[in-house]
Amino acid sequence: MKIVIYTDGASRGNPGPGGYGTVMLAGKHRKELSEGYRLTTNNRMELLAVIIGLEALKNEGSDVTVYSDSSYVVDAVEKGWVFSWEKKGFKKKKNPDLWKRFLKIYQKHQVTLVWIKGHANIPENERCDFLAVEASKKQNLLIDEGYENSQKDNSLF
Repeated sequence: MKIVIYTDGASRGNPGPGGYGTVMLAGKHRKELSEGYRLTTNNRMELLAVIIGLEALKNEGSDVTVYSDSSYVVDAVEKGWVFSWEKKGFKKKKNPDLWKRFLKIYQKHQVTLVWIKGHANIPENERCDFLAVEASKKQNLLIDEGYENSQKDNSLF
């Protein structure tokens, strides 16, 4: 069965509070996922939305089409950039923690990423946007440890 996943990420401020929204469709089945983080970036939430959708799949080897309005995510995969980044150990690349997590789950399925225009009245994309924004407004936001740890000042003075 073909699985379709729509994803979106949001950040109120960049960085700022953020969230992701994911809508998964397979036949008559539908699942919505979202979560918010206290400090993150839009690109991290865009990528995390895809990761969460793929990680939620129960059967390895699934045929999946992911629709995202993030050219950052879609181009990195469909143009092969992320595979070059991986070979170079993600040196000087942002979000290596999430890209490594993405590659781990990506290789377990047959995934095609498709870029769609955001805010273009595509119902499932609009729903993902709503989920992401609402998640970013929750009271008890999670900590995006990958982001916050990368921002710590490691100097001694």
